[in-house]
Amino acid sequence: MPPPLLSPLSPLLLLLLSSSARGAVHANLTEGCQIIHPPRDGGIRYRGLTPDEVRSVRFLPFDYEIEYVCRPEREIVGPKVRKCQRDGTWTAMGHPSRCLRTCPKAHLSLENGQVAAGAMEKVPVEGTWARFSCQPGFRLVGAARSNCTRSGRWSQPRPHCLPHRPPSGKKAVHVGALFPMSGGWPGGQACLPAVRMALEDINERRDILPDYELRLIHVDSKCDPGQATKLLYELLYNLPFKIILMPGCSSVSIFFFFFARIWNVTVLSYGSSSPALSNRRRFPTFFRTHPSATLHNPTRVQLFKKWGWTKIATIQQTEEVFTSTLDDLDRRVKEAGLEITFRQSFFSDPSASVRNLKRQDARIIVGLFYETVARKVFCEVYKEKLYGKKYVWFLIGWYANKWFRTPDPSINCTEAEMAEAVEGHITTEIVMLNPENTRSISNMTSQEFIEKLEKRLGNNPKETGGYQEAPLAYDAIWALALALNKTAQELAKQGVGLDEFNYNNKTITDEIYRALNSSAFEGVSGHVVFDASGSRMAWTLIEQLQDGEYQKIGYYDSTKDNLSWYNNDKWIGGSPPADYTKVITTFRFLSQKLFISVAVLASLGIVLAVVCLAFNIYNGHARLWLLGLGFSLAYGSMFTKIWWVHTVFTKKDDKKDKRKSLEPWKLYATVGGLVAFDVVTLSVWQIVDPLHRTIEEFTKEEPKSDMDVSILPQLEHCSSTKMNTWLGIFYGFKGLLLLLGIFLAYETKSVSTEKINDHRAVGMAIYNVAMRRLITRGEWQAEQQDTMKTGSSTNNNEEEKSRLLEKENRELEKIIAEKEERVSELRQQLQARQQLQLRSRRRHSRDSQNSQGFPQNSQPPQHSQHSQHSQNSQGFPQPSLVRCLVSEQAEKLGRGNCDGSRVHLLYK
Repeated sequence: MPPPLLSPLSPLLLLLLSSSARGAVHANLTEGCQIIHPPRDGGIRYRGLTPDEVRSVRFLPFDYEIEYVCRPEREIVGPKVRKCQRDGTWTAMGHPSRCLRTCPKAHLSLENGQVAAGAMEKVPVEGTWARFSCQPGFRLVGAARSNCTRSGRWSQPRPHCLPHRPPSGKKAVHVGALFPMSGGWPGGQACLPAVRMALEDINERRDILPDYELRLIHVDSKCDPGQATKLLYELLYNLPFKIILMPGCSSVSIFFFFFARIWNVTVLSYGSSSPALSNRRRFPTFFRTHPSATLHNPTRVQLFKKWGWTKIATIQQTEEVFTSTLDDLDRRVKEAGLEITFRQSFFSDPSASVRNLKRQDARIIVGLFYETVARKVFCEVYKEKLYGKKYVWFLIGWYANKWFRTPDPSINCTEAEMAEAVEGHITTEIVMLNPENTRSISNMTSQEFIEKLEKRLGNNPKETGGYQEAPLAYDAIWALALALNKTAQELAKQGVGLDEFNYNNKTITDEIYRALNSSAFEGVSGHVVFDASGSRMAWTLIEQLQDGEYQKIGYYDSTKDNLSWYNNDKWIGGSPPADYTKVITTFRFLSQKLFISVAVLASLGIVLAVVCLAFNIYNGHARLWLLGLGFSLAYGSMFTKIWWVHTVFTKKDDKKDKRKSLEPWKLYATVGGLVAFDVVTLSVWQIVDPLHRTIEEFTKEEPKSDMDVSILPQLEHCSSTKMNTWLGIFYGFKGLLLLLGIFLAYETKSVSTEKINDHRAVGMAIYNVAMRRLITRGEWQAEQQDTMKTGSSTNNNEEEKSRLLEKENRELEKIIAEKEERVSELRQQLQARQQLQLRSRRRHSRDSQNSQGFPQNSQPPQHSQHSQHSQNSQGFPQPSLVRCLVSEQAEKLGRGNCDGSRVHLLYK
């Protein structure tokens, strides 16, 4: 590269890295792409090249990549990376790359208004323009357009929107609302138009709030508690006063009350379903037109009982709304005599939880998670094959109708795979639209409301986020208007108006609470009435996904325990599946061909043995009884014969060389003694420890056919409790006789006499018996080996299964170790954050003591020792209390929702 390109941007041009896999670039390289110049105020990163190599080379090899970088406060516009092509040119050379100055992002947001930006990159750069407009009821103060200049500044200061008095002369009453336009539940996309419809209808009425006009001030919470906390702080701290707050998501509503208790504001939600919000001790002034999520649980339990399921599994996203709902379901399931056998939860990645459900043989599964997470869950469900005729999934019913077909870059499953995985699942949904064609308080039927709403939503209205909850948002504004109308009438008796509301006026807040608590009217969503906890009561709709479309299969009224069933439920296997794998016990038998063959041979052997036995009894006057007696009679005879031969022919008289005569009765007596010992031993055995039938079980097997059962092989044995002990005693005695017989046969091998000429044959027989015992094994060992062989032939793939289980266990141990390491790291970060926030509180406590005025150039707040809420005379709480509150809540939000830098922005 020529020297001018290295100066003055040489630190920016070169990124020194280790040599890449392509190898070093040689100075004498003549093929490739020529070195190109960086853009103005920018440089180039070269991989694997030192500064000296960059100066010496003129060409870079094929497939080599360079990356443009810019100076601070500048952004690259155009291709950021170029690659050397085979034709010697760099990619996208027709599109220049430039480093442009950036402007502050603050101009892209406007409270109580909207900003339209043009020529926008990731951040505002030179040439970007912003056009400002205010919401209805506000006027723009400042320039309507501003441009980002080369100096990195906007051409015009950021304007602001101020409320103005309506032309009709009515007094404005402002409502602060947070609509989630994106995030886990983008319900604001349809609920915001519904709220605007309600405001238009109410403001046109002369019998409701005749002296006032409702104005909406809204922001986008993104269904994120951290984002919502910051926006809520700004919403409350800036004028005008908001007489009521309207959050959407449950996670946001929960954090609202940490502010509501300080700012003296009533909260009315249109989309919060968390059961935790029904706690009147924690949330004393909370109301909602969206029923509690626990209203789904009686319906689920009723369906479990209808289909005969007793074992339930659950998987949930770690959000309080789902945790509270699942706790309530657990309680109701136990009361119904059912059981939640498996309970899985996850934060962001559901893969491990889905695998655990598969491993635990879960069949009936209740899933509680937001729509965006549901796509991740069912992508993993498809991979694990946790769907089909053996499984039933219960999901939340407020997802969009085609939620599983929505493109999602965070998953790697196709639309067809997702449709296959979700087919047949059951949803329970609160009835949010009046099914009867009756006119509501707004003089509209539910169908007329839907028609007006769909005109405002444009194309594919049913796929818009919050479409199903839009009637609840519409009725929430009507509930508020009726309550404010009743409040205005009560305040008029005291000479007070709604426009006099501020955050210190508890009288107006109490009147609003009493009016909302007694609300009862017919809305487009049905009859609107609040229970003692401020929650809405409603019916539950039951739907099933059939052939990619949701079909209504029933309704359930929990107040009357009435299930209305359409009998159009459809199952993949033809009937509802079982909630667990049934186990069928089967005994293992030999094949009939083998059994018949062995039986025939055994029968022939028995006949031959009987013939031989009869022949022996008839001719030899011998008896044979059982195994021990047979041995004693057969081997005992040989042993006795050899014993007496040894006794007679090995002992000599000192005086006479006279042999003793061998008398037959002695032989009979010795054999009889051996037989008697066997009879006594066997009799004691059968009396003390008799034989009985035992069953040996093997590992469960899958059936050959496609049946939803498991096979448990069993093998019968005939044994006693101390089988080995008795056999040891029995065979130990026989073994001693065998050893002694071998010794005697050896001692008498040289005896020769005409009277006893068969002792050598007897000795040979003893040797044969001994050799057979040495070569073969005991009967009990043979039985054990037969059992092992049977188990091996029955489960020839057991060893492979064992190896797979060991591998999976090692993977699980690795995952557990990683999780433990991650938990340790998070604990350390939490401790560091707590120390940082403690120092921040101390620093801001000192700052509040030195504060010289209100943030909007107002007078400093006057502290009062007798003020119950520690609020100033202008209607705002003390800044120190709000800062501490925000800091406290930001700490509770955790790293995923509100980091340290965001906390400082909240209370600076």
